[in-house]
Amino acid sequence: MPSTRSAKKRVRQNAVRRDRNQSRRSAVKTQIRKFLDAVHEKDIDRSKEEYHRAARILDQTSAAGTYHKNTAARKKSRLAARLNSLLAADQ
Repeated sequence: MPSTRSAKKRVRQNAVRRDRNQSRRSAVKTQIRKFLDAVHEKDIDRSKEEYHRAARILDQTSAAGTYHKNTAARKKSRLAARLNSLLAADQ
């Protein structure tokens, strides 16, 4: 257990940040799942909409420091590749 005041405060801050980051990561995973469900159903309009939502959430979480910017970029790139393959298969 921490003994100094600053160490006690650091424990409190870490707990708040951990909860906040966990919530953000969960939101990202949920949105990615919604996008993938739309892709599996081959619903192009809904897939585009869900992709834009997922990209926006990924940008927000990387700006907040929950994800590294390269991690968010990699996830967005992989989702975009899924969307593009769906669009290519439709034509």
